[in-house]
Amino acid sequence: MFEALLAILKDFAKTDPEGLDDATLDVDVRVASAALLVHTIAVDGAATPAEREALKRALTTTFNLSKSQTARLIEEAQRRDLESVDLSGFTAVLNRHMDETGRRHIVEMLWELVYADGAAQEVEDDIVWRIADLLGVPADVRTDLKRRIATSTTD
Repeated sequence: MFEALLAILKDFAKTDPEGLDDATLDVDVRVASAALLVHTIAVDGAATPAEREALKRALTTTFNLSKSQTARLIEEAQRRDLESVDLSGFTAVLNRHMDETGRRHIVEMLWELVYADGAAQEVEDDIVWRIADLLGVPADVRTDLKRRIATSTTD
């Protein structure tokens, strides 16, 4: 399933995988995805080391980035997240450029980050639910993804 996400997201990445320069850091799929991920791990006021590592891994793998490119993307995503008034700008980009399967994979990544430290805080649960709603991911799918990820982290 994760391989399918990689293929979908790589198709939508607008930038050359060799570089992340200022001209290519408009709000594209990579920045929008990263901003949602960054927002989610920070929403409880404390991104744990496990969540930060999971974020780096997810972005590096998903977008085939080097460590420096990943760091730059995270920095840009953090800046964009701080400047945004809500999440709809990021989700609108993903809704325009991804099909339902791709949006489901974003929600799956969000749950993976939330459970990277072993447990979901209520505020993390709420933000993933809200993002999933903005992405048009049905409630039963959100619940199934959450249950699967939560179960895999406790095994």
